[in-house]
Amino acid sequence: MSRLELASPTKADIVIEQLYKDLERRIESSPPGLCPVDMARAFLELCHAQTCGKCVPCRIGLGQLTYFINDVLDGKATMETLDIMEQTAVCIMESADCAIGYEAANMVYRGLIGYRDDYVEHIKNGRCTCTYSQPVACVTLCPAHVDIPGYIALVGEGRYADAIRLIRKDNPFPTTCGFICEHPCEARCRRNMMDDAINIRGLKRVAADFAGEVPPPACAPTTGKKVAVLGGGPGGLSAAYYLQLMGHKTTVFEMLPKLGGMLRYGIPNYRLPKDRLDDDIKAILKTGVEVKYGVKIGKDVSIQQLREEYDAVLIAIGASTDKGLGLEGEDAEGVISAIELLRNVGEGNAMDFSGKEVAVIGGGNVTMDAVRTAKRLGAKKVSVVYRRRIADMTALPSEIEGAIAEGIEMQTLRAPSRLSIDENNHVKGIYVTPQMISAIKNGRASIKATGEEDIFIPCDILVVAIGQDIETKHFEDAGVPISRGKIETKKNGAIENMPGVFAGGDCASGSATVIKAIAAAKVVAANIDEYLGYRHEISCDVDIPEARLDDRLPCGRTNMTEREAGERVKDWDGCENCMSEAEAKQEASRCLRCDHFGYGIFKGGREKLW
Repeated sequence: MSRLELASPTKADIVIEQLYKDLERRIESSPPGLCPVDMARAFLELCHAQTCGKCVPCRIGLGQLTYFINDVLDGKATMETLDIMEQTAVCIMESADCAIGYEAANMVYRGLIGYRDDYVEHIKNGRCTCTYSQPVACVTLCPAHVDIPGYIALVGEGRYADAIRLIRKDNPFPTTCGFICEHPCEARCRRNMMDDAINIRGLKRVAADFAGEVPPPACAPTTGKKVAVLGGGPGGLSAAYYLQLMGHKTTVFEMLPKLGGMLRYGIPNYRLPKDRLDDDIKAILKTGVEVKYGVKIGKDVSIQQLREEYDAVLIAIGASTDKGLGLEGEDAEGVISAIELLRNVGEGNAMDFSGKEVAVIGGGNVTMDAVRTAKRLGAKKVSVVYRRRIADMTALPSEIEGAIAEGIEMQTLRAPSRLSIDENNHVKGIYVTPQMISAIKNGRASIKATGEEDIFIPCDILVVAIGQDIETKHFEDAGVPISRGKIETKKNGAIENMPGVFAGGDCASGSATVIKAIAAAKVVAANIDEYLGYRHEISCDVDIPEARLDDRLPCGRTNMTEREAGERVKDWDGCENCMSEAEAKQEASRCLRCDHFGYGIFKGGREKLW
């Protein structure tokens, strides 16, 4: 007999490992609308099975909590049961030998606090509080609630123009979002339970690329009402589109020479070709939306003037100013904001970075846009300087990967400390304090200084990309309430004590994504319509293809490809390649059609109008 052996996994080990992976996918793709009490029971039973069983709190206590939750679900519990559950969970948390038992009990405790109403509803009425008014996971997680299964099915049948019409019911920027949407809808795609999420954004891009020009729907009869929209970005244009369709004469006031806002002046052409952005804008303007360019609010026209001339005013100016580092010397030459850098490029006034070293402070999508832009401007070396890890960056993983592929250096766990300025008041570099990962707070790993000496990072250009703000001075002077740098609104977008004045998008919520700005515009447009005394409906009469039972075999996800990094970095042409029609058809066939086979078919189905 051998003294030692190399153990190979048994057949049981291999199967269990695969089952763990299947379970992981199911948990990650759990859709909204599930009963939290039932899920808590399932998670607790898993946690109980994972404990060693050595200590009484885990071995007995977690089992007892499971009995209590089962009593709640079976209608045998009383309100006193909840108090006992809470006391038991706290006792386990205080006495368990290790963190495994503590975390399991803490999960139950947080549930008792966070969704206590669900427990009470089960006890008193024997039912869940959750509803399935919008049960299709991808539709729910899309801020604009686009009919995603519908347009995927249309793409699968090659009906690209119909797909665009369906998308426009909830989002007038189908082409733009086909390029740059952050696709939150994919996070809980139920296809994850089988293999991988549907490439939803990619299929939207296919519809936009193959549909050709698709005219907007006809507008409702004119109401005689006039609406002023301040800002020609995605939020302002989306609201103008829907208000015009409702029959209200809508005028957009834009201070820049062209429409698009940060879509045009903040997102580089290699990521969003401007001719494709123009496709969406042209369709919006074809509804009859009027535009007044070069108008700055507070200088050329006041809020009060607009209130007198229009029946309603919507403030949708976005977040187009930058946040500073708060360090001495950041007004020196060579220190610029990412907003300034990207806007100059968008306006055709790009700086020449040839032979220069560029450092960009930040870790979001704007940071990635800035570094990849700097590379195309001829910079010798471009670095991202970020105080956390790559894993903690808020930028999309695809954007981070694209930047690294183009030769961008990632200097992580480096917190800006002070600037180095030469005698000519020009930046020479930045000192950063080395950081290390520390305790997790609010679900995110915090950082702390390692105690090592500061590190000097030389640079000729320092770009600050740590966030965006809005211009509030004129609005504040005009009596518009401002809170923490944002316009304060009611839930419906209306502004307190200013009848007829509304606000929506980044200027009210803070800097967010394009699709969230579009969603906010959709909501506020409906509420302005109601304020004007109407309840117009936005609908689409496109017939959705019938669901088919051909989606049961596991199939890999079709991802978008990109041009070779060494070539694309030399120009401003689009980086991403569209799917072929064959790829799109296969990808569309992977959709599980949760609108038909899931809750949607018996809980109200799709929303055909709003």
